[in-house]
Amino acid sequence: MGLMTSEFSSVASTERKLAFLGTGSMNGAVLRGILSSGHNPQAITATVRSANREESLRTETGVNVLVGEQTPEANRLAVQDAEIVFLGVKPVGIQDLCDEIRDSLAPHAVVVSVAAAITIAMMAGHLNPGQPIVRSMPNTPLMVGAGAVGLSAGETVSEAALAEIVGLLSGSGVVHVVPESQQNAVSAISGSGPAYAFYLVEAMANAGVELGLDPKLSMDLARATIAGAGKMLSDPNADPVAMRKAVTSPHGTTERAIATFDAEELPKIMAKATAAAAARAAQISAELA
Repeated sequence: MGLMTSEFSSVASTERKLAFLGTGSMNGAVLRGILSSGHNPQAITATVRSANREESLRTETGVNVLVGEQTPEANRLAVQDAEIVFLGVKPVGIQDLCDEIRDSLAPHAVVVSVAAAITIAMMAGHLNPGQPIVRSMPNTPLMVGAGAVGLSAGETVSEAALAEIVGLLSGSGVVHVVPESQQNAVSAISGSGPAYAFYLVEAMANAGVELGLDPKLSMDLARATIAGAGKMLSDPNADPVAMRKAVTSPHGTTERAIATFDAEELPKIMAKATAAAAARAAQISAELA
């Protein structure tokens, strides 16, 4: 990846003109994270499909909102003056959206996709030559400001623009710039990862019921335990290996449980599951292409 110099302006980052096309769970989480970091809401334009979403979004966030069913050219109008454009529609609609806004984008405007499985090349084929493109892989904890995002930049994205996008997304969680070839792995670990944690809570709660706990009590204990452990891990210097060992007393109950996980080859199961997720991400990309 060779980052290039662009015409990205030097206006204050909190006044940067942004556009959000689609404000569902992911793009909406990114929007709220950026606002929580102090961005001027009047510098942001968002589009929604229906009028019943307009008032609630405008009231909650203070951003400018255009409604697709009322203004067919809403997406094109939203991007005209924007320097960073976040595409938040479903993956199957990203390429059509690129076709729609292509001729309304400023040449230096950076297009950021928050949709899974959509490659930079797939977007480039539906935008004007040289349009700066960033591919992102976010996850659902962005909605509570505790997400993880993998970013990959196209060749015409300037270092300044990429750094600013990292800063904008950092309001919703941790952000890492990775080669695009690693995006499927990012998807398998952090993109799908929250579901693994939720699945673990389900399994722990069911196990508690089998041990005789009331179902609600067992679920409360499992949920609070995983949430608490996650909060401890939110420290950037947290070492999960050391933390696990600190809880695992020699010859104690936790040691017996960990030994059972090892005997059942839980690490191999996790490796197999994430490999399957990464392979499916690659397959989806091929299908959409």
